[in-house]
Amino acid sequence: MMKKIGDVILDVKNISLGFGGVKALTDISFDVREHEVRAIIGPNGAGKSSMLNCINGVYTPQQGAITFRGKTFSHMDSHQVAVMGIGRTFQNLALFKGMSVIDNIMTGRNLKIKCNLLWQALRIGPAQREEERHREAVEHIIDFLEIQAYRKTPVGQLPYGLQKRVDLGRALAMEPQVLLLDEPMAGMNVEEKQDMCRFVLDVNEEFGTTVVLIEHDMGVVMDISDRVVVLDYGKKIGDGTPDEVRNNEEVISAYLGSGH
Repeated sequence: MMKKIGDVILDVKNISLGFGGVKALTDISFDVREHEVRAIIGPNGAGKSSMLNCINGVYTPQQGAITFRGKTFSHMDSHQVAVMGIGRTFQNLALFKGMSVIDNIMTGRNLKIKCNLLWQALRIGPAQREEERHREAVEHIIDFLEIQAYRKTPVGQLPYGLQKRVDLGRALAMEPQVLLLDEPMAGMNVEEKQDMCRFVLDVNEEFGTTVVLIEHDMGVVMDISDRVVVLDYGKKIGDGTPDEVRNNEEVISAYLGSGH
């Protein structure tokens, strides 16, 4: 069944970012359509993580603007981005290692909690009902990610591939419309990568979540992406379907090193 790609949900226009005299990004533009898996690829130091950091408000670009669902921003802060519906996983796991799997994923629900702290502390009335609703949502994510056996396990005791899954679960708990994944398969073995690919595709298909993905493994990117944007030294050198990008001479030379 062909999946239905929607209209542009995220539009990145002419983004430039520098630190001191070093240009991290130069005049980058691309868009992301609803329900697609959009990959950002490029050699090390190409500016991929910097681009994600501009989208989710960690960095403020010196130039350009980002439009999300028709609203244009020259700068967004991280909290505002999360409230608007953009979730994020990080390259270096930012999980609470001493806390259980279920409690880590619950932290992703924080933005959704409406009851004040006193109600929450007393765990009575509306707060108790609200917590039950949130726990139900978290249990659904745990089932979806097939980590039921580890619900009560401290995250620090889990193997790396499962910790990455918990990180994905926490981002999903925010119910994002757009999910930014920063190298979700880095450091994984072949089997763990296959699992993570399946989950990314399932998130995209079952939850209808739009996915923006940074990934080094070209095989993975070509298999699961609808469209790919290629960065090299902070500039955009390619943009299109996996086939178009695979056959782009500039992209080939950037990856094989003949252009360096």
